[in-house]
Amino acid sequence: MSLLKEKLAKKLPIEVAEIKEFLKANGKTVVSEVTIAQAYGGMRGVKGLVCDTSVVPPDKGLIIRGYELNDVIDRSPEELFFLLLTGELPNDEEKADLSNELWARGTVPDYVWAVIEAMPSDSHPMAMFNTAILVMQKESKFSAQYAKGMAKDKYWEYMLEDSLDIIAKLPAIAAFIYRKRFGKGERIEANKDYDWSKNYVHMMGLDDTNDKFSNLMRVYLTAHTDHEGGNASAFSAATINSTLSDMYYTISGGLNALAGPLHGLANQECLKWVLETMEKFGGVPTEEQIEKYAWETLNAGKVIPGYGHAVLRVVDPRFTAFHNYGKEHCMDSPVFQTVDKVFTVVPKVLGQIKKISNPWPNVDAGSGALLYTYGLKEFSYYTVLFSVSRSIGIAAQSIIARAYGLPLTRPKSLPTFRFKEIAGV
Repeated sequence: MSLLKEKLAKKLPIEVAEIKEFLKANGKTVVSEVTIAQAYGGMRGVKGLVCDTSVVPPDKGLIIRGYELNDVIDRSPEELFFLLLTGELPNDEEKADLSNELWARGTVPDYVWAVIEAMPSDSHPMAMFNTAILVMQKESKFSAQYAKGMAKDKYWEYMLEDSLDIIAKLPAIAAFIYRKRFGKGERIEANKDYDWSKNYVHMMGLDDTNDKFSNLMRVYLTAHTDHEGGNASAFSAATINSTLSDMYYTISGGLNALAGPLHGLANQECLKWVLETMEKFGGVPTEEQIEKYAWETLNAGKVIPGYGHAVLRVVDPRFTAFHNYGKEHCMDSPVFQTVDKVFTVVPKVLGQIKKISNPWPNVDAGSGALLYTYGLKEFSYYTVLFSVSRSIGIAAQSIIARAYGLPLTRPKSLPTFRFKEIAGV
């Protein structure tokens, strides 16, 4: 038994017992009221989900198991997976054990490569990535065990098994899709001496002189792992997993939501606006030029990509992590210089518009620019990179949900005429 599984086997029964007692004593307590505007507005702000892996307070941003992002941004994605599941950062022995576990599970079945090869050459990278995950469903240990008969208190164990199997393979799959889709050459094998993030960069075949790109990749993958339970990809995945679909269906389905322009696709939209600004002014613009172009964008009825957030009312700490990294390592990059100036100017512009409650940047305002700076310039691939990271959070949330025994997700819907009756019109 791995050290991670051993720790969960000790902790989860205690947590489950505490939740049962809590529900018994407080199950009828009202948590939230729902307005008609919220019902028609995507349920925004309705408190109706359970997620113990992370929380996003509007005045602080992402907090993972009690740790603010800045306190764990230098940790690896593997360590974040351990933290999300257990509430504790792994010690050296536990970290090494998890790394060895992932390496042992990292071999991708040959039929996955064949499926990717068979897809049309102009397929979207996200379609290729999600298809590769889904095609591996036959490997699901959860599904195999469920078919044999399995006690409910064992569900989390086999969700963990599937999660480790999938997470171990994602860098190789994602890296090959990059090379295949954009004509970068043959598939590159993993290196046992590298960690999860560095192997990803290695298998993509990108320049990693002095570990600069792999260090950025580690920050990127860590920052995107989890963002509470209500974002579109996490919520979609949680709904799928609540049906007892295995982790292959769960992750693939959840990541389909991440592919949308209002969710994971946003970082490439942000970078596009930055590059358009540079093209318009023939290089790194002045603050005055950025202010002028920002107003032109807004007056044309458009938004400035990367600014504002559905929940946050402060600078997204994920943006801060990328911005700090850029200031330390990328100040000679014209693209990052532009991002830095946009951050100085745009919040002041947006702050002059009364209806805008959050003029601050979110994670997408800076992440794409750093990827671009290090040579990853294929915009349509950026969401795959996001997906590799977010799969960790989806997996962790699903394992915890099955350990808690959360039921099938099934909210109630009403037709418009019923809402009108409730409103008395």
